[in-house]
Amino acid sequence: MAKAKENLVKLKCAECKNINYYTNRNKKKIKEKLELKKFCKFCKKHTIHKEMK
Repeated sequence: MAKAKENLVKLKCAECKNINYYTNRNKKKIKEKLELKKFCKFCKKHTIHKEMK
């Protein structure tokens, strides 16, 4: 089953500013933006990835 578009968010690397991941979140329950530590294939290290519009 496909992810709902209204819950889909993009995660952008804080260092190189590339969009590396797509995930979903319940925007009604979680008000603040996501910040996850993920692996960036462009930086080749684990960095903070922040939710963007």
